[in-house]
Parts: sequence; C-alpha cells; structure tokens
Amino acid sequence: MDRWQRRTAYYLTVLSALVFGFTFAYDWGMTNVDGRPRTFLHSLQIVVETFTTTGFGSDAPWNTPFMNVLIIVMDTVGTVMIFLALPVFLFPAMEEILSTTVPTAVENGQSGHVVIATYSPRADSLIDELHRRDVEYIIVEPDRERATTLYENDYEVIHAEPDSVAGLEGANITDARALVADVSDELDTSIVLTARELSEDVRVVSVVEDPDSTRYHELAGADVALSPRPLLGERLAQVISTGVTTELGDGIEVGEDFDIAELLVQHGSPLAGARLADSRLREELGINVIGAWFRGEFQTPVDPETVLEPGTVLLVTGQHDQLEALEELPEAAVRELRRGETLVIGYGHVGQTATAALAEADQPYTVLDQHDVPGVDVVGEASDESALHEIGIEDARSVILAVPDDTEAEFATLVMRDLNPDLNIAARTEEEESVQKMYRAGANYVLSLAQVTGRMTASAVLEDEQVISMDAGVNVRRTAAPGLAGQTLAEADVRTQTGCTVVAIERNGDLLTELGPDFRVVDGDKLLVAGTADAVDRFETLLG
Repeated sequence: MDRWQRRTAYYLTVLSALVFGFTFAYDWGMTNVDGRPRTFLHSLQIVVETFTTTGFGSDAPWNTPFMNVLIIVMDTVGTVMIFLALPVFLFPAMEEILSTTVPTAVENGQSGHVVIATYSPRADSLIDELHRRDVEYIIVEPDRERATTLYENDYEVIHAEPDSVAGLEGANITDARALVADVSDELDTSIVLTARELSEDVRVVSVVEDPDSTRYHELAGADVALSPRPLLGERLAQVISTGVTTELGDGIEVGEDFDIAELLVQHGSPLAGARLADSRLREELGINVIGAWFRGEFQTPVDPETVLEPGTVLLVTGQHDQLEALEELPEAAVRELRRGETLVIGYGHVGQTATAALAEADQPYTVLDQHDVPGVDVVGEASDESALHEIGIEDARSVILAVPDDTEAEFATLVMRDLNPDLNIAARTEEEESVQKMYRAGANYVLSLAQVTGRMTASAVLEDEQVISMDAGVNVRRTAAPGLAGQTLAEADVRTQTGCTVVAIERNGDLLTELGPDFRVVDGDKLLVAGTADAVDRFETLLG
C-alpha cells in the first residue's frame, strides 16, 4: 500500500468514526435532553448535512445549551474535515495529473543495451563508461519517486520491479548486452534468477555486499560476481604498507614482464617535496611516469617541474624487477614506514581485508572499532580522542580509515591530522562526492566505493576494455596506429596531441618497453596507450 492509499484509509476511518459518533450523540441529545426524539436515520442525515455544509438547521432552534454546544462542535469539526480532504484527495489527484509519467517498458526493437537494476550512486561511473562507448542502457527502478527524478534528469529509466518477470521483460532483457544487479545480496540473487529464467545468454554481473555470499550469486547464475569491498581493503593496505601497488584491477595483462603500478609519495620520502624532474625514476630505474593524482585529481602528462607533495600518487610503468626496486629506492621512506604501527579504524569487510593483507605483509597493526568483536583491540568511535590516544595515534605512522559513514570519516580525519600531522592516512568513502572533502580534511589516499564498484562493473560489462585504476577512470588499450607509421615518438608528440602515454609497443609477437624519443613506429605495430578515457578515445580518433 503506497503513501496516498494509507492516508486515504486513515482519513476515511477517522471521518466515519466522527460521523457515527456525532450521530449517536445527536440522537441521544434530541431524545433525552431536548425532548424531541428523532430516528437514527434522521440524526445521521443532520450530521451529514452539517459536515458537508449542504444544508442544516431543519431542527433549529435547539432548546438546551448541550445541543447548541454539540452543534457548534459538529460545525467546527465538519469544516476542519473538509479542509483536510484537500491534501488527502485533491492535491494528490492534481499532482498525478500534472506529474511526469515514467515509462514501464523500453521501446520495441531496443537491443544491445545494458540493464541496470537498480539505480545507486555506484551506477554513475558505469553509465559514464557506457555513454563514452555509445552503449545504450536502461535503469529498472522500482521506486516511483526516484524513477521520476531520474527520468526528469534525462536518465534512461523504466518504473518496474527488477526481480519480476514483467519488469525484466519490460527492459527487453532477452536482447540486452548485459544485466547489472546492484541492490543487496538477497535481491541481487533474486534478480539474477529471474534473468536466467528469461535468458541463458545475457551476461549477468552481480555486485556482492558480503564476500561470503559470492558463491550464492554464482549459484543463482551470475557470470561475474564482483566484490569491491575486499579490493578496497587490499588496496589501502598495500599502499600503506609499501607505497607501491601493482594490483590495479583484474585482467590487466600488459606483458609477461611488464606492469603498471601506483606509487604513493609518503611523508619522509626523498620524493616528497622534490620536482618530478629530480626524482630520476627513469634515469635510475627505467620507470616511466605516465600520470599522477594530486589530491584525487588525475593529470597526464605530468609537468616535469611539478613538485611531488606527500600524498601524491604516481602512475608508473616498468619491468617487474624495476617496479620491485621502487620499494628499495626511497630507503629513508622505507625506514620511516617501518617505524610505528599501522592503525586500522573500522572493522567491517574493508577493515578485515586490510588487516589480513597487513598480516600477510608482516606489518604490525592495531584495530579500533565501535563494536567489541574478535579482532578489535580498542573499542571506541573513530573520532574519539581518548580512543585514538589509547591505540597510540601520536606514535603511529599510518592509518587505514575504513568506517562506512563518510561524515564520520571526514571528522575523524580532521581529528587524527590534528593529533599527528605526519600521519599517512589512507581512507575509503562510500560516495564519490566525499573524496575531495576527505583530501581537504587531510587524507593522503582516498578510494571511493562508488567509483571502485562502477569501474569494476564497467570492466566486467565492457569485456574488451582494460581498466587500469579503479578509482580514477584511467584506461590502457592495445590499438593499431597507422597514423604514426614511419614517425619517431618524438616526432609524433603523442602526449601533447592526445594526453596519452605510449607505454609499450607490440611488434611481431614481442612486447617492446624500452621506448626512447628516437623509437620509430612501423606499419603493423600495436601500441599500448594509457590515459584517461577521453584521452584514449582522442588517440584512436586522431591516430588510430
């Protein structure tokens, strides 16, 4: 029963009780007080006439104060009930007439689209990718008000239940490219089962909340069961424990001995405060910097004069052994990192995965959570100064902030930064819009669950796309570039023209990674280019 139906039922119940209550009172008063007996039906007629103001006074004048007071009260209540009927009946009816009508099915003939069940902030990253690749989508949204809002904001949406046969038929699931289920573990499995009832061929991607439920999503028939929360924990632990992460997403196969990695500039590192040109990463290790995140904003290419502040994240490419040497290059940073424990604040799925990764890396840690459960060392709120003092915030080197509430995380970051200005803070947020606020509050490295989920989903749906960084929409793509044949990389000036970086070239089955400015592209070469989604598209348009 929707809100309008509930209000109508309440109103009619109260109105009926008042009408019959006043009828009994009027009938009793006329018989026992006024001395003029009336039938019950006549008394009911008088009350209805009074409530509707269609006529009254046929029994006037009344001979006693009791009856006159009763009539006054009855007149007042009747008028009030008339005015209350306006918001209950008239206003909703007018709103229904004037409101936007959301379709309940897609147009006939639509195919090759992605069905998204249902809308969440995590869907926006996926929708952005679909727009960029000219792939149509349709959101199946059961909430009428939300569906209307989405429709008025130019989203492709239908109002239907995503776990019903009628709802998925309305989305034309049988001709769809893929289905993405991202509501809850229970509802997602129901959606997957319904989809499999209608089509065995459509690709089904299901987002898992509790990693322990992954098997049930697969049993229901999901082709891909994504579990973004453990990925967040692993990434946060990796960047805190080493400052280097090469595990930038499933399915990244650049070469057998060639990788793409993120390097976090730690407090105390020789890189902190230095210009990129002075880092000598290429000269000493053969590592190329293809981009960088500055307070969450990605830039590529990076100006060599740019100063690398603590918290800057470099996106680099190189051979396995070269990337492994990154941990040994900033020796002072490594020594600093080993001094002091890592604090894990928040012991949900993200926090538990982070502690497991820290334990595997043999990194000491202490856990703070508001619930006293096994694995928690100190019980308290993330922003409680006494609890933070108890876990040793002043002597800690790093914090993994894994609380699920963004507002609490922002305030806790301010408190921790005040208590320990040199702290390395790696944090997760729920919403994408909270990332910049976390950086302003003092976090060094922030991952958004919405961004990570959206990017993982995009990678699973767009099977031909390799997503490098789950939190920033950076892509790597193999592509032919006949427009560059015969030119050296210096002559082509790819970065200036497109904003992309050529990270490797595939020639006759070999992957060439030593690419100097004099390297000449020949016909038949396949280039591996990295950059933002728009930059990669620009490369293919201009040079592909």
